[in-house]
Amino acid sequence: MTRLELFPTPIAGLHRVVSRQLGDSRGYLARAFCTEELSAAGWLGPVAQANLTYTRHKGTVRGLHFQHPPHAEAKLVRCLRGEIWDVAVDLRKDSPTFLKWHAEVLSPENMSALLIPQGCAHGFQSLTDDVEMLYLHSAAHAPASEGGLSINDPLLSIDWPLSIGEISARDRSFSFLPHDFKGISLS
Repeated sequence: MTRLELFPTPIAGLHRVVSRQLGDSRGYLARAFCTEELSAAGWLGPVAQANLTYTRHKGTVRGLHFQHPPHAEAKLVRCLRGEIWDVAVDLRKDSPTFLKWHAEVLSPENMSALLIPQGCAHGFQSLTDDVEMLYLHSAAHAPASEGGLSINDPLLSIDWPLSIGEISARDRSFSFLPHDFKGISLS
C-alpha cells in the first residue's frame, strides 16, 4: 500500500504529494518521505540536506530560489505549522511548461507537500503567522550556484494571494528575467 499519493500539476514533473494518515484514538502516523514511492515522480537521489524554516508574519514572501547546474536540486517542501501558498516556476530550457508557474496551499491539515524538480525556482507566501516548514533537498547547498527570480517579474506574472509583507533584501535584489531568457539546461 502506498503511503504517499502523487498528483501531477500543470507543470511538467511538479507533483503535489499527499501523506496518507493511518490513525486511531491515539493520533496518526503519516509518511513524510520515501525514496521508493517518490522515485515515480522523479526523485532520483538521496536526501542530501534537510532544512527547517520559521516565518513570523502573515504575508511574508521567501524566494524565488534555485540552484544552477551542476548543483541543481529537487526539493520536497512541507508546511509543519501554519499555512503557505507554495510556488514553483519552471526554468528548464526544453520543458513544455517553460516559464509557467504553479502554486499549492500547504498546511499540516491538508497533509500536502510539493515535490519540485531540478530546474524549477521555488518560493512561498505565508498565509498565517508563525509558519514552520521542512525542506528536503536532493543536493547540498552550493552558494556559488545560487540563483533567484524577482517575485514581481512581469514575465512570470505571479498572482500572490496577499499583499506582499516582508521580503528579505536579498530576495528584493533579484532582477527581472531578460525577455530573451532561454532557460536552464540540466544536461
